Amino acid sequence: MGLSDPPTDTSAEAGTGSAPVDPLAVPEYDTPPPATSYPRPPEGEPVQVSSGTTVFPQAFPSGPAGYAPSATGMPSNALRSALPPPPRRPPGPPGPLGPPSPPGPPDPPSSSGSDAVMFLPPSVVDATPRRPQPGPPPTVGPGSGSGQGPGPRHAAPAAVDYAAVRLLGRQISERLSLWLRNHPDASEDDRRRERDRVAGQQVAEWVDAQRRAGVPLGAADERALLEAVIADLVGLGRLQALLADPSIEEVHILGCDRVRITRRTGAVEIGSPIAESDDEMVEILQTAARRAGSTERSLSTSRPVLDLQLPDGSRLAAVYQVSHRPYAVIRRHSTLDVTLPDLAGGRGDLAEMIDPLMGEFLSAAMRAGLNIMVAGLAGAGKTTLLRALAAEIPRQEAFVVLEESRELGLHASPRHPWAMSFEAREGHGERDFSGRPAGEVTIADLIPLSLRLGVLRVIVGEVRSREIVPMLQAMTTSRGSMCTIHARTPQAVTERIIELSLSHGKDMTVELARRMAGNALDLVVYVTVQDETPIGGRKHRFVSHIEEIDGVTGDRIATTTVFGPGTDGRGVPKHLPGRTREQLLRVGYDARALGGWIEAGHGAWRRPLESLLNRVPTSTAGVMV
Repeated sequence: MGLSDPPTDTSAEAGTGSAPVDPLAVPEYDTPPPATSYPRPPEGEPVQVSSGTTVFPQAFPSGPAGYAPSATGMPSNALRSALPPPPRRPPGPPGPLGPPSPPGPPDPPSSSGSDAVMFLPPSVVDATPRRPQPGPPPTVGPGSGSGQGPGPRHAAPAAVDYAAVRLLGRQISERLSLWLRNHPDASEDDRRRERDRVAGQQVAEWVDAQRRAGVPLGAADERALLEAVIADLVGLGRLQALLADPSIEEVHILGCDRVRITRRTGAVEIGSPIAESDDEMVEILQTAARRAGSTERSLSTSRPVLDLQLPDGSRLAAVYQVSHRPYAVIRRHSTLDVTLPDLAGGRGDLAEMIDPLMGEFLSAAMRAGLNIMVAGLAGAGKTTLLRALAAEIPRQEAFVVLEESRELGLHASPRHPWAMSFEAREGHGERDFSGRPAGEVTIADLIPLSLRLGVLRVIVGEVRSREIVPMLQAMTTSRGSMCTIHARTPQAVTERIIELSLSHGKDMTVELARRMAGNALDLVVYVTVQDETPIGGRKHRFVSHIEEIDGVTGDRIATTTVFGPGTDGRGVPKHLPGRTREQLLRVGYDARALGGWIEAGHGAWRRPLESLLNRVPTSTAGVMV
């Protein structure tokens, strides 16, 4: 049957005698239809289809990031041969699923014997729903997750005498200064090795002296002391212990002695002080700023705000002088190497952020060179999704990444040997006639430069000010560009774009900003975060909307909700794309494969959302105000 036809149950035709199943009457499907990439059946393993026929699919070819680059949106020959003959459909009026399907014979089978299996409607590939088996109720709490038990227990750290740490640090610094005078041409590796050698020797001598004085230290305490001394030498001090803990997601520091730690399980703890005084905390932050990256950063009375990337890839934001105490926030990024299949349930350590249907659609959008804006609240997972989208970029393609402070890390990934990373630079000294400090380089300055480097794809980590105008201008003359933006709701994205555009200058108008956005953007992907930790649950992050930008209609930006919220808030197919359909077809993606899912009313999510809230979100209209 044509892929735009509604799904029909074929079990009766196969003579099984079972009653047809109404997919709309079943709230949950614990066995979704097979995906192109997740899971891929081993070569030669039989597949049972709804007609009762067993077929043996061929191997599934995969692209660089896991999705088939030649996916056609059509069933494979093996599955097609197992299906009953499709009925003919007369032409009908256009509806919410797109233009009417013309009458005629069914779609011919693909001539290629190795094309990948797209996600077929539930009535095509073994869609008999299975209800959950009775069992004990799931444990819901800060440490619980999908298929996971309580979070890990964290042992108390070994006791460290920080007065001894400061004393040993001064002694080691003096010895290293003498060594550097005799070795002025020493490389960075030589200096690091000498630092570790001197630190180990100095700490061992101090421990021996303590033992002779009748105060012996255990092996764990000695190791903790050495780690604290080295951390103090490299400028991170007690913060290094927090950065070394992979279970920590976020750290809030309000003054030297008020530390709040958020674990990846959602649990919140009170940590130990990170300094003896607020002044010492500021010194740690200033040292980290001096050693940050390739651009100059500072934290001083003239520049009381600091934003930088730490050596491990974490993001540090700090405020000084304008707050009643020094304040700092560290956000950890554990998923630096991630793909769309990983977010679709392919990795056990990651929550299911998209379903395979979204994965196929977004993968095709990247191959087609569509301009994509990822929106959502802070901490929703926009950066993670942007990394997964970038994994679809061909390895040999050159592109530019622009960020206020480096966070994406695409230039350091082996997937992108030709990624060119640019970072904004703070200005220092006197201001020019326009009020800008000397030496300042903003993202708005770098976007025109990136277009002169001969690349077609520009990625901006986050647009938050007037740089959105050159970003939209770059998207108008490029293909496959991406950026992220903060917005409270999907409907507020376009208003947010207009607000930021108006900050570009007095020559910008609402109408011009709206027209620029309508012409430059192809898709808006909204990431929703549901924080249930205050009521004993956990944070749920998922894509709830994928909106296709159809241009400007009157005083609004017209959109088509390709994926919108289902019963649990996660995105499910709603409408077929219109404006981008031809571009998707050129790269082998036939959006008509979503037709059966649209009529069935659910997506291909692999696991149920373990939410404590049973509310039903409201789907958005086809036009974002």
